[in-house]
Amino acid sequence: MLKLYGGAFSRASIVQWYLEELQVPYEFILLDMKAGEHRQPEYLAINPIGKVPAIVDGDLHLWESGAILLYLAEKYGKKQLSLEERAIIAQWVLFGNSTLATGIFVEANREKEMPRLLTTLNQIFEQQPFLEGDEFTVADVAVGSILAYIPIMLKLDLSPYPAVLNYIQQISQRPAFQKSIGAGRS
Repeated sequence: MLKLYGGAFSRASIVQWYLEELQVPYEFILLDMKAGEHRQPEYLAINPIGKVPAIVDGDLHLWESGAILLYLAEKYGKKQLSLEERAIIAQWVLFGNSTLATGIFVEANREKEMPRLLTTLNQIFEQQPFLEGDEFTVADVAVGSILAYIPIMLKLDLSPYPAVLNYIQQISQRPAFQKSIGAGRS
């Protein structure tokens, strides 16, 4: 069985959300980050950087949430994608983990980056329900998780972006979201 390693309030919940969406059986192993379990030799054998999340799937040890999401989409996704479709999905996953996350959560970047990023996303969501049109994909997990963390962690005013707010509300109501990211909200 696939093992997902994470800590409390970590990006492991993003991977957990996608595993729930895919209905892939997994074992969640909660590391006590305060006690330094992520720096112990047993875990460093899985992720030598000592960060979470990481997965073990058979002989594969994989870390970095974006890489894990892409792997899970390839291995367990319901639909075969072309090279071009996979590249677009990877683009969104990398955008979520890098451009969007640092544009929103790095305070020094927020004033400049947030309006540009959220205006563009708002325009996309005015036209379609998900990043890739009418179908929810791993891209929505990567980008949607970052967007969903804004009202949870930062309490920023998103009223200028009503389509983004609607998107956050829609993805937050998904049962798999409720079992993962949503479970830590209260």
